[in-house]
Amino acid sequence: MTTAASGHGPLYLDACATTPPAAAVLEAMASAAATAWANPSSLHGFGLAAAELLERSRLGIASSLGCDPEALVFTSGGTESIHTALLGAAAPLPSGRLLISAVEHPATLAAAAALERRGWQVAVLPVDRLGRIDLTALESLLEPPTRLVSVIWGQSEVGTVQPIEAIGRRCRQAGVALHVDAVQVVGHRGVAFNRLPIDLLSCAAHKLQGPRGVGALLVRPDLPFVPLIGGGGQEGGRRGGTEAVALVAGFARALELCDARLAAHGGTDPVAALRDGLLRRLLDLPGLRLSGPDPLGGPAASDDRLPHHISLLISDTAGAPLSGRRLVPMLWRQGVAASSGSACSSGGGPAPSPVLQAMGLTQAEAASGLRLSLGPWLQAADLESVPEALMRSRAALAQADGRASSR
Repeated sequence: MTTAASGHGPLYLDACATTPPAAAVLEAMASAAATAWANPSSLHGFGLAAAELLERSRLGIASSLGCDPEALVFTSGGTESIHTALLGAAAPLPSGRLLISAVEHPATLAAAAALERRGWQVAVLPVDRLGRIDLTALESLLEPPTRLVSVIWGQSEVGTVQPIEAIGRRCRQAGVALHVDAVQVVGHRGVAFNRLPIDLLSCAAHKLQGPRGVGALLVRPDLPFVPLIGGGGQEGGRRGGTEAVALVAGFARALELCDARLAAHGGTDPVAALRDGLLRRLLDLPGLRLSGPDPLGGPAASDDRLPHHISLLISDTAGAPLSGRRLVPMLWRQGVAASSGSACSSGGGPAPSPVLQAMGLTQAEAASGLRLSLGPWLQAADLESVPEALMRSRAALAQADGRASSR
């Protein structure tokens, strides 16, 4: 199965879920698996070869993320990185209050719930109709017993990019540690950890055409921190377990490709131009409405949204919201792989998205979300068929809903 249309198979527009690994990444992993398969903690020649590749990859990733190599802790992905950040940073502290936003990823919600079970309070920061955090509410809560803040930098469902530097400055002034979920941001814009007012940062390789099963947590060297996973003292004693050298090598190569792409386009992800062209065509169609920030609203607007991200609210010709979740398989029958932000309820039907509800949408609207997320495997010609495919799918869904309601 290919990732592009142009007569070559289904079109993959679900980059925020995962990305197809780049050919160069697969080559780097195959080479590592063949030459650096040993345990990097072993002191014989095989182990030393693995350790050398691991550390060379670490240096490359640290350079890409603008951090010291000692700040990097390799994990199994974004979810583990987020849990390690919040539970590890909270462990040395007296029980206090954790602040999170109303639009966090489920991994952050799960880690926050774990802290609640340990006696912590959790407060939720409200957002506006574009999904942006209320900075006034943040300032009012950055006082005891608040000891930790966790914010998603780029929201995966609606694409909102939070003003991390403004949030970080407020946290620094209050003496409160800040964790940033950068899973959707890394690879799409430059990240210079050492120059940002944040203390912990989580990311994952599979969002940027790297392998699944590997991610990273960046930790300020002076931050008190307790490992989530103990063991053999790997990763500077901050995460036990034999490192997956081939996956880390793939991660490093994926970041190299991202860096080169950004550098070739003045620091801007070139997929944004593809996204904007498709978005203009989609917003000319009836029954489609943008959710989250509008990247077409001016030069500064593009900074408010992930460059590869489109999120829509879908309705029928009468304006009644349609199920985004039910639209996804219909789109697949048209040769387009997309996703819906709304989760599936236990009964298997559509459920309203908590993120869209936090942004002030009704329950019906919050179940009508559709996400299209793009990547560098695409060209403009690949996207020509998307509006027509979406219109056919929407019409089929509206017709099916009409038949169901007439029974």
